[in-house]
Amino acid sequence: MQPLILASASVYRRELLARLGLAFEALAPGVDEEQVAGESPGDRALRLAYAKAQAVARRFPGAMVIGSDQVAVAGESVLGKPGDAAHCRAQLASLSGKTARFYTACALLGVSASVRVAHVDTTSVVFRALAEDEIERYVAREQPYDCAASFKAEALGISLLECIESQDPTALIGLPLIWLAGALRGVGYHLP
Repeated sequence: MQPLILASASVYRRELLARLGLAFEALAPGVDEEQVAGESPGDRALRLAYAKAQAVARRFPGAMVIGSDQVAVAGESVLGKPGDAAHCRAQLASLSGKTARFYTACALLGVSASVRVAHVDTTSVVFRALAEDEIERYVAREQPYDCAASFKAEALGISLLECIESQDPTALIGLPLIWLAGALRGVGYHLP
């Protein structure tokens, strides 16, 4: 089998890919993630997933490379990673009682094997009405500074929600494993 490389510096994506039990290496792709005017969130996520995979595939043409990106939005606003407690609190207050959509794209590239496939998963997250003291306690406890929309559904952040609508719950965390497992099986990797 070709070596498998995850084009990502994300600890969350590394942990997700490790669930599949395949040997892989993770490398930061070094891709500029700027927004293109007029680009939809799904198109942006797909463009960046391909760009990340291509950046690593250029350096390792004999490998199978996975690129992934996620764009979160609420209404017309893109929800970035907050970076600190103040921005977390503000972002969660703005999401109270609202729905956010997460567009998670995954691309699988194999230059020498002529593989180029991709997928975009859309997950809707409905936040319950959040009181200021609940937000304060949550941010102090979980410190989700590196998470778009300021919460971790795989941890305590689940308590902030009314519901999640998704075809693949791992997509919300950053890597759609249902689709990726199928894509990897399709190119010869042995997965149950």
